[in-house]
This record gives sequence, C-alpha cells and structure tokens, in this order.
Amino acid sequence: MNYKVIGGKKLSGTVTTNISKNAAVALLAASLLNRGETILKRMPRIEEVKRLIEVMESIGVKIVWDPSGDMRISPPEKIDLSNLNVEAAQKTRSIALFIAPLAHLLGSFDLPAPKGCDLGKRSLGAHIDALRRLGIEVTGNEASHTYHVEVGTLRPAEIVMFEASNTGTENTLMAAAKIPGTTTIKFASADYMVQDLCIFLRHCGVRIEGIGTSTLVVHGISEINSAVRGHPSEDPIESMFFISLAATTGSKLTVARCPFDMLELELLTLEHMGLTYSRGESYASENGHTVLRDITIRPSELVAAPEKIAPRPFPGINADNLPFFVPIATQARGDTLLHDWMYDGRAHWFLEINKLGADTQLLDPHRVLVKGPTKLHSGDIEAPPALRPATMLLIGMLAAEGQSTLTDVYPINRGYENLHERLAKLGASIEAVE
Repeated sequence: MNYKVIGGKKLSGTVTTNISKNAAVALLAASLLNRGETILKRMPRIEEVKRLIEVMESIGVKIVWDPSGDMRISPPEKIDLSNLNVEAAQKTRSIALFIAPLAHLLGSFDLPAPKGCDLGKRSLGAHIDALRRLGIEVTGNEASHTYHVEVGTLRPAEIVMFEASNTGTENTLMAAAKIPGTTTIKFASADYMVQDLCIFLRHCGVRIEGIGTSTLVVHGISEINSAVRGHPSEDPIESMFFISLAATTGSKLTVARCPFDMLELELLTLEHMGLTYSRGESYASENGHTVLRDITIRPSELVAAPEKIAPRPFPGINADNLPFFVPIATQARGDTLLHDWMYDGRAHWFLEINKLGADTQLLDPHRVLVKGPTKLHSGDIEAPPALRPATMLLIGMLAAEGQSTLTDVYPINRGYENLHERLAKLGASIEAVE
C-alpha cells in the first residue's frame, strides 16, 4: 500500500485516540499465562496485532475477534510449536514477549527472531539478565536466527534490570507472575504499556505493588485459570501523532481520549516552543487506571525549543514521540536539537524529511539539528522500515504544498488502524493506492 497525499491544507475537527499497539501486544502475550478464557476489549486492528494472532493460532490458540474489536482467547490443552507460523513471527519484534509465557508451558523451545534483528546482548540484554535470575536461560542462535530458551528451576528473585526496557520489564513481569513468592524488579520501566500489563495481571489474581514507579514488587502465584477481562488503554504515541500534525500544519484539532499523564513533558516542551492548547476535564479509561483528557491544539507561532529535546524513561519524553518533534521543528523559528540516544541508527531517518524541503543536519549518529522555519514542498519517499519515522514523514507531506507519495506504508499499518480514512475525516487529501 502507498499513500498519495495532497498537502498544504488546514485540518479541523476531532479525532479519537485509538487503543495502544504496545499495550495490545503485551496483553496478547500475557493471555498465554491464563489456562482459562481471556477477553481483551477493543483490540486495534493493526498489522502488529494480526501477526501475533497468526502466530498464536498456529500453536493451537483459538481466537475469535468480534466486529466490535473485542477478542476472545481460548488456550489449547497443550501448546504445540511444531507448526508455528515462522513468517508471521519474523515480521514482529513483539514475538520476544512470548518467551516468558511459553517458559511456563514448555521446558525447552525455540522462537524465530525478527528479520534484521540483532540477536546479541544489546537487543535482548535486559530480558536475558532478568529472566536468568528467575531460572530462564535465553540465548540467540545466529545460524538459525532463533531465540533458544531453556527453563530450569523457577524461583523468585530480586532483580535490577540491565536497562529500563519496556519489553524486558514486561517479560520479567510475566515470568514472575507465575512463580510463587515475591519478586522485586528494580529500574523497571514505568511506561504506559507496562502499567497496562500490571493492571491485566492484577485481574489474573497477581498482586503487584509499585505500578507507575521504577520498582515493581510481584507476588507470584502458581496457576492462573479463570475468566479474565483485559482493557488495553489508549495510545499516547497516537495522540502525539495528531498533536504534531496539528502543530506542523497550523490547524485547530481536538484529540480526544489522550493519556494525559503520558504526555505531560511533551506538552510542556511544546509550550516552550510556543504551542497553545487547552485541555478538558480528566476521566478514566476503561481499565480504570489511565487518566484521559481531550486536548485541543490551536494554530501557533512556533519557536525552537530552548533546550535539546531528548527522550527519557517515563515520565520523561517517550522515545517513540521524539520523531514527531522533527516536523514541528521544521516550522519553528530557530535551531532545534534532537538527541535520539536510545536507538543506534534511527536518527538518520529523520533526514528523509529534507526531501520535502526541510533543513536537518545529522551531527553524529544520535543528534539531529533542525533549522526552521522552512517551507515544505511535495516529494516521493519510500517509507522507512521504522514505524515512527514513517509517520513523521506523513506529517511532513500533509504540511507540504503539492502532491506527495509515501510508498510501502506497511510500517505505518503496523501501529495505526485506518489512518488515511481518519485523516480524510479531518479534511486531509489522502488516499491509499496500490
């Protein structure tokens, strides 16, 4: 699929934030812990979720996905990896989240690694170190491009995470959930998808202390076998996409159901850049935990951020939101410095917006300087293989005068449901073409 865009138009209206991709995939993996039926509410129809469903169905899990988005998940009597859908597994990095749930069901097994994924210490270091302390050994096999898992004697432990990894913390939580006793996880991620997983595990009967902090105390239980309902919450990264879109195009947009606590530093930074917005009263997501607000962005005269913009572990700026500052900075007066220290090699994708007339410079593998304001023009660009840089370029095209084409937008469809249709309802000229 490709997107054909005629940009330069002011947008208007209200858009509702969808359910989070990262929370949805975590709860899908966690459903494997339950020997009873799991119902996950309002699951997003995105490619990342579809790939995991293909994997789960190939190992015997029965899944019924209602038109409403509710998903009914029933485990088989015995998990069988012999017919595992390798092609689907290799298309998603989320496959690593199956390590801990399957470790409670199988003594020794292999999982396909995502194509292009580094199997070394850097990519799974947080998972490997933490799971080893709980009795689960994970190694990478370069020749077969697989993760190999050996399960020894499972035991609770006090763990200091190798890094505050979202997926590493999630795997550790899922492992600890079914190990009787108390496991303490220090330097844990406190991000939104981890909080959603903790709430789901509570519904499963697992007591967890410290949700939303960097220290989690898990009181594991021997068995989970009951009817469980999970409510993944709204996606702060999607909210930020629309906030960035409004700021870059100088449009008045209301973004409903924003997970406000997950966006406070992003919004504060944008205030310093001159963005004006208003926020509605707070209300709760369906999970009863996440605080939501409706945010209205107004056309604003933008200036460069007074300090460099860099991600931090929650409650700092989310690493997934950093790319959305790039198109905003192209319309801000002055020089904006972005420091993408968390990822090796992602920052160079930010320079693709130069093909639309932006002035960005790569200072080193992690730092990009954006000079603004610049008048963006149309261009044809192949979507980067990374989800957030791809959507960043789409924002640039919607702000640019003329007709642009963003080709091979599968990376965007991994995380966004019917995005072009939702943009069209806001007044954007965008269509999906083959």
